[in-house]
Amino acid sequence: MGRLKRILACVFCYALCLAVILCDATPAFAEEDDLSARAAQAQKEIRSMDVGRYGMVPVYGRDVADGVYDVKVDSSSPFFKILEAQLIVEDHVMSARITVSSLSYQWVYPGSGEQAENDKKENYIGYTDSSGHGVFTIPVEALDKGVPCAAYSKRRKRWYDRTLVFYASSLPEGAVAIDLPDLDVIEAAIRAYEAAPVTPAHMEPHEPPEAVTVPRSDGEYSIEVNMTGGSGRASISSPTLLIVRDGRAYARLLWSSSYYDYMILEDEVYHNQTTDGGNSTFEIPITVMDEGIPVIADTTAMGDPVEIEYVLTFYAESIGSKSQIPQNAAMKVLYLAAGIIVLGGVANHFIKKKRK
Repeated sequence: MGRLKRILACVFCYALCLAVILCDATPAFAEEDDLSARAAQAQKEIRSMDVGRYGMVPVYGRDVADGVYDVKVDSSSPFFKILEAQLIVEDHVMSARITVSSLSYQWVYPGSGEQAENDKKENYIGYTDSSGHGVFTIPVEALDKGVPCAAYSKRRKRWYDRTLVFYASSLPEGAVAIDLPDLDVIEAAIRAYEAAPVTPAHMEPHEPPEAVTVPRSDGEYSIEVNMTGGSGRASISSPTLLIVRDGRAYARLLWSSSYYDYMILEDEVYHNQTTDGGNSTFEIPITVMDEGIPVIADTTAMGDPVEIEYVLTFYAESIGSKSQIPQNAAMKVLYLAAGIIVLGGVANHFIKKKRK
């Protein structure tokens, strides 16, 4: 009896491993690299945020009247939070007295952390204690422009790069001698543009591509597909699903990446059909068999969208049963494993009953 259980357990483990291998279109090491990259990026975003507003034009001291003004300032790091700031302008030279939220920083430096490490200590800017808040006075090259400001952590004993932006629009009327762009209007225009439907710029009115006819009844099959082009880092699953509809051939492509958002075939745009965050899938017509079909696939894996050219070749002689598709084969293995478990349970029941 114990031997039977061990055999069933081994069969199930092998079946489960095979199903995982067949279902996974992305190599394990690629997933680990992707997770590591995402974790590093997330940590970077926590420690450093974009500051400033689109359309800003630098405002220098020559265009600001002498005086002391309360000024709005943004910091690129939530760990270097500025509670308040005063802009000091003397003979058109600007500096700012900033009050940070704690006393965890010993010095600041008008530049990068690397520059601070290579400079003399007397050029570091120390703080004064104001009710548990650190107050630093730093030079300001320009308003409405990123000002580098490295901060030295007492506890971690290291410099951290920060960027500060002091906003000219927060100064009182008459303090700035030049006209400032209306950033609210600019941002509203950008939001309206981003909300509008986006179609690739090269698209023109056209006839959609026509799928080739195949001597098969309507239904679902498998077909081998080869892809060339690109960097070779992305791939599509083969064999892939072949759909015959009204006697014509269509392919449902499964990518090894979730970052592809559209494909283009003969100027027709096909959008990603995956909605749950999984690997990208597209259904496109097969316009010719056994010859290269040029396509474009747009990926956001590198940040900004990038259109990459590929060539797909579908092989007519490879058309076969839908069960040959890796994902379907994996499901069969799982069903087989489940059946073995059920049969094993039934056998176990009758063995115990017989012994009684």
